[in-house]
Amino acid sequence: MIEPCVDVVCSIWSKINQGPMTLTILLHTLIVLPMVWIYFDEKKRLERGDIPNE
Repeated sequence: MIEPCVDVVCSIWSKINQGPMTLTILLHTLIVLPMVWIYFDEKKRLERGDIPNE
């Protein structure tokens, strides 16, 4: 899945460009997992009733 970096400047973009699985893992780490975290955090807040009245 991950091969040695042979670029002149080995950056995060050259690591992402190695294939669809690497890109999928990166996107899930940066986007999907925080969304799941926020969802469950907000669900707990609603169940406890910590939302201030407007």
